Amino acid sequence: MDEMNQNAESTRNIPAEEIVCRLAKPRRKGILSLVFSRFMIIAVLLVLQVAIIVSIYFFLYEHVKLIRAILVTFMVVMEIYLFNCDIDASAKLTWMLLLSIIPVPGAIMFAYTMLNPGQQRVMKREAELIASTASAIPQDDRVMQALAVDGGDTDDLVKYLNHSGCFPAFDQTQVQYFPLGEYKFEAMLEELEKAEKFIFMEYFIIEEGYMWGKILEILLRKAEEGVDVRVMYDGMCEMSTLPAGYWKLMEERGIKARPFAPITPVLSTHYNNRDHRKILVIDGKVGFTGGVNLADEYINRIERFGHWKDTAIMLKGDAVQSLTLMFLQMWNIEEKDPVFTPYLNAPVKRTGLQTGIKNEEPLDGYVVPYCDNPMDSYKVGETVYMDILNRAGTYVHIMTPYLILDGELKTALQYAAQRGVEVKLILPGIPDKAIAYSLAKTHYRELTKAGVQIYEYTPGFVHAKVVVSDDEKAVVGTINMDYRSLYHHFECAAYLYKTACIPEIEKDFQETLAKCRKVTLKTIRKEKISYKLIGSVMKLIAPLM
Repeated sequence: MDEMNQNAESTRNIPAEEIVCRLAKPRRKGILSLVFSRFMIIAVLLVLQVAIIVSIYFFLYEHVKLIRAILVTFMVVMEIYLFNCDIDASAKLTWMLLLSIIPVPGAIMFAYTMLNPGQQRVMKREAELIASTASAIPQDDRVMQALAVDGGDTDDLVKYLNHSGCFPAFDQTQVQYFPLGEYKFEAMLEELEKAEKFIFMEYFIIEEGYMWGKILEILLRKAEEGVDVRVMYDGMCEMSTLPAGYWKLMEERGIKARPFAPITPVLSTHYNNRDHRKILVIDGKVGFTGGVNLADEYINRIERFGHWKDTAIMLKGDAVQSLTLMFLQMWNIEEKDPVFTPYLNAPVKRTGLQTGIKNEEPLDGYVVPYCDNPMDSYKVGETVYMDILNRAGTYVHIMTPYLILDGELKTALQYAAQRGVEVKLILPGIPDKAIAYSLAKTHYRELTKAGVQIYEYTPGFVHAKVVVSDDEKAVVGTINMDYRSLYHHFECAAYLYKTACIPEIEKDFQETLAKCRKVTLKTIRKEKISYKLIGSVMKLIAPLM
């Protein structure tokens, strides 16, 4: 009786419909319970899978000659197409490897990459914006004539840059070099406080912390004062350093903001092309670029991978307009009615004229800001580096965080060293990515044998992207010596010729070099086996990384 009462009590809170449903289904006993059990269903499905696999095996075995002939024909066709395809030679080798291992899946991956689903709209829009602004900043003929008379062959490079995009050379611009992110940060805060009309910021990484907090404080205040404040950051930030929808929070406070290529659950090759640029423009008068992102490790406020070595430059004068145009081209990808002219025509202070320097004379050498667009057929970033290497007479000194080279750039480095040019590279001593570090080391032996001198920065991580040559040429920007920067990312930099800061850049290189260990054939032989294994394997697919 007690048991009946307990059963009644246990069913008291169960809906009547459920009780009726239970009563309507009599329990199966014995063999029926086994037949209709979950175990039996799973077992049957497993048997079916095995039967299907066995059937496919026998079918393929019976038709193995036909299938082999089809695969061989398919491979030959694909290889002929690859040889005639307009892609980098190293990438062709990688795709050939994948096609030889997994022909059909490899072909599907290749077709997907070449068709660029998701990129077509962006490519079309970017082409429209570039075409519409091709003459937005005309090249001053006086500057080209001065470069031609100079005899340094820089005029040839400027002609190429003007052909590949709207990248004029300027002679009325002052350049200040920052050997550390901390120094750039101090100058940024000072210049942001002076903003009266607009502030344009485009950065690969923005992370909440001390650095961004100090900058954001000024941006919010300037937005309240009526300054046009715009912030653009790469969409990957919302997966790593910022909350999702962070741009909305800024817009609620008066700052125009947007992520570039935000990550959404849609398969698209567009996500492979990140906005790796770092640009700050204030009123069209002051501009910053270089390797420094807006996160605390870049100013050594926190420590990641030891001491963070980074660099940047500040431009004041005519050349700032190029940075303004670069920003507006990216910003207006999502705008139906883009506006350029009011910002490009912002008054520029010509310091040289005010100090009595004639207009025909350069204020501070020559400056050519430029960007690299993965959507077009030009390899601007790599071409500028190769031009410096191929024309160098005495030395080329390079700082780069990554060294994942294609055949052309590696040949240029080797050729420069083999003809007697002092080629020195400074790379990280403490890596931020084990795979990239291992891949860099796969180039050490060949480069060292050719006479290229390689050094690793023992205090920590080198994030600087700097090339300086012959006391008269330099590049400071965002462009790494790896496939991602040279082929896949949106990048920017400034080519400097005979500017007053070039001796400072070379001095910084030498001071950094003093803190490095030299790579030799002996140290290469003693390298960790893990780096050798990872590098050797990952080199097979390096162009796709």
